Amino acid sequence: MKKLLLPFLLLTVHVRAQSQQPNNTSSEIESSKFWKDVDYVGDGIIGHKLDIFLPKNGNAPFPVIVCIYGSAFFSNNSKAATFSGGLGQRLLKEGFAVVSINHRSSSDAKFPAQIQDVKAAIRFIRANSPAFSLDTSFIGITGWSSGGHLSALTGTTNTTKKDKIRELDIDIEGNLGKFTNTSSRINAVVDWFGPTDFLIMDSCGSQMKHDDVKSPESSLIGGAIQENKDKVALVNPISYVNKDNPPFLIFHGDKDQLVPHCQSERLYARLQQEGVKSELVIIP
Repeated sequence: MKKLLLPFLLLTVHVRAQSQQPNNTSSEIESSKFWKDVDYVGDGIIGHKLDIFLPKNGNAPFPVIVCIYGSAFFSNNSKAATFSGGLGQRLLKEGFAVVSINHRSSSDAKFPAQIQDVKAAIRFIRANSPAFSLDTSFIGITGWSSGGHLSALTGTTNTTKKDKIRELDIDIEGNLGKFTNTSSRINAVVDWFGPTDFLIMDSCGSQMKHDDVKSPESSLIGGAIQENKDKVALVNPISYVNKDNPPFLIFHGDKDQLVPHCQSERLYARLQQEGVKSELVIIP
């Protein structure tokens, strides 16, 4: 696993993840074999579909990278965006299987539906790994913006199924799909400018009004974030950081006007405090 971890963490330095619509079709993606719109829950909804792509080169089974698109939590069907900015293609070239997942949007369901979707997708690919030529002894996860948030949250809750924060109970793992007894643990996280501490986003200099009742973060929890601070604590990846978290690599631009880079700095500081192997790269 150590041989896989370093290339996954480092190759992402050369890739720019974007949340725009994809320019690639599946025929243009350099994959030896792929499956599209696999229903990882079995309920037929679009937010529970995933795509799997295998590398052209190398020997199966292949280590896995789960990719989560950024959409401000507003999209339930943007998994194809994994390949629009080159991220998926580069991962394939490096010998990783790419699993790009949809999740329910904030209008479909409020949090914790989104993290429960991610956990269900990981359980599905682990339980069905032989059918898709996947080596699930290594599963990494990466995403940008809201996908960075969900990737980070997946990592910080790696050993957390249920919790209570500020007297509110939360079921992180959920019970979606047929494989509820299968592990959803992952081995590494690459977080691209994901929000991690919602309540300070405006005070850190964002040009978007995250405190507004219609903001992405407020829409995710079903109310203005500053009026629902206990709920926000349940959503923040930083709330769950502990010494058993997997390694993290975090990227953020210092001029980000939507998700201020204080978000990544706060997460990194907390990871360091708990002794989690982690690195923060602030990009000019």
